[in-house]
Amino acid sequence: MRAEILALAAQELHPRGASVAALRLVQAHFGWVSTAHLREVADLLGMSADDLDGVATYFNLLFRRPVGRHVIMLCDSVSCWIMGCEPLCAHLCQKLGIRPGETTADNAITLLPTVCIGHCDHAPAMLVDDTLHGDVTMESLDHLIDTLRNTP
Repeated sequence: MRAEILALAAQELHPRGASVAALRLVQAHFGWVSTAHLREVADLLGMSADDLDGVATYFNLLFRRPVGRHVIMLCDSVSCWIMGCEPLCAHLCQKLGIRPGETTADNAITLLPTVCIGHCDHAPAMLVDDTLHGDVTMESLDHLIDTLRNTP
């Protein structure tokens, strides 16, 4: 992985230009970006750990804490709010037995609220792992949860 990160950095005018790609690489391998991994990547890119942490915490698709095998990012922007994201969130919390920001006891699903995911014309919307879902209903949500619980 170090070689891959150094290769990414070599493609940039400034090595720090590879910071997001390097962090995504770490996350793809470990599921999240720990402080130890962040420090190591910062050293490889010639930047401070604080600067790289600023990058990592700016992007909501980079996780600085452990997450479940599946991550549901429920949009809570104005369009989704108007179209009913609050009842969906309450339903998710009840069905999963967690609150926003938490992970189920079986480590299967993490629920994260997020601002606009750019699917306002199909609100309410959510991003599940790398798949965008729009026009979400209670029924489609129940089906999705059942599918996620049975998917490694």
